[in-house]
Amino acid sequence: MVTQSPKSVGVKESRRDVAFTFGRLLDFAALIRAVVHAEAHIGAPLFFLALERQMKVIVMGAGIIGTASAWYLAKSGHDVTVIDRQPGAGLETSFANGAQISVSQSEPWANPSAPFKVLKWLTQEDAPLLFRPKFEWHQLSWGMRFMIECLPWRFRHNIREMVNLGLYSRDALQELRKETGIDYDHLTRGILQFYTSKADFEAGKSASVLLRQYGIERDVKTVEEAIAIEPALHQIRDRIAGATYASTDESGDAFKFTQNLAALCSARGVKFKYGAMVEAIETDEGKVSGVRLRHSTGHTETDTADAYVCAMGSYSYLMLKPVGITIAVYPAKGYSATLSTEGFEGAPMVSLTDEAMKIVFSRIGDRMRIAGTAELDGYSTHLSLVRTEALVKRARELFPNAADYDRPVYWTGLRPATPSNCPLIGRTRIQNLFLNTGHGTLGWTEGCGSGRALADLISGRKPAVDYQFLR
Repeated sequence: MVTQSPKSVGVKESRRDVAFTFGRLLDFAALIRAVVHAEAHIGAPLFFLALERQMKVIVMGAGIIGTASAWYLAKSGHDVTVIDRQPGAGLETSFANGAQISVSQSEPWANPSAPFKVLKWLTQEDAPLLFRPKFEWHQLSWGMRFMIECLPWRFRHNIREMVNLGLYSRDALQELRKETGIDYDHLTRGILQFYTSKADFEAGKSASVLLRQYGIERDVKTVEEAIAIEPALHQIRDRIAGATYASTDESGDAFKFTQNLAALCSARGVKFKYGAMVEAIETDEGKVSGVRLRHSTGHTETDTADAYVCAMGSYSYLMLKPVGITIAVYPAKGYSATLSTEGFEGAPMVSLTDEAMKIVFSRIGDRMRIAGTAELDGYSTHLSLVRTEALVKRARELFPNAADYDRPVYWTGLRPATPSNCPLIGRTRIQNLFLNTGHGTLGWTEGCGSGRALADLISGRKPAVDYQFLR
């Protein structure tokens, strides 16, 4: 029998320990290389590759964007809290918009002809796009970037980004509707864009050709074909030069959707803190350490989480600036009028866009929503009767027997616009702070896709859409 001395056994065990430790180090090095490789492709730091662990996430803002973000984050297994200063979801920008899910109208405001139109409209109080000079840096710098985005190559790039996100988002909305049966008075009759001048119609036909290159089917229609799609247009047959039609676009009540989605979120365990004003984002050593809240009751508290999402619309700019993040988001005030259609027979059922006036008409149950115009006037929420009454005047002119024009319900809200019309979605330079803002007039169109993509980014997954996310 061969025996080993205690010394020889100890030496061999030490060698095995060294070999084991060395092997573990090699495995760890391989893991780090894999993470670095993934980070290069996904754009998420090691902190967020937490390898699909559940995180606590705070979403600031309960509009369509914030609520959709909360829904998809909860579906990804995260513990989500949504904070909003209003007493419920969807009570600001999402409240009374144009109701269109309009991927076919993914055309940036910033285009080669825009500077000339803006100059022409400067003195028109009811102009579709009204720029009120403030002579302050936020507006001035936004305006300079807007001019750059008007360059032809930037215009084409921005269309591609908007179309990709819009198509992805519409698919996400349809999947969510199928999964949950959510009700929001939706219609799937498409969107018909009509033109009352030959020049605008020719431009519309050219835009349709361009959009087709990016996968959007917006078909050119004759006057008779347009009337066949929406019979209410027969009243203005002689004034229409032509139309374009996107049969796959939709419409629906964004406010009702947001409220019902918030209820679905709550059923999944999402917590909503309404009546809570976010006073400040607090940071420490390059990370957000908490958000300081002031409740409607007057008491204050600081909420903490692993990750934070700023989905505060136009107010995102004001919230982020104190922590050293400046974003090109400026409030574009929009207006709408909502009218009862009960007892009236002339209201359109297909969602319409009046190209000349940049106004949309959408049927929402027994109501008709007229919305449009954009006013760059800072953070003023003053409701201009000139602009709201112009909406009703135009509707009465086109569809005299459509609704009760004597009792309109007016609304105005601030839409968070970027110079390119492309929203800001993704991670900031502060490690655990994410953005989902800047959707302009397309927040309803792009809401579900933006929320789903952001949930993927926070969870360390690559979103299934070709879009230039923040990294």
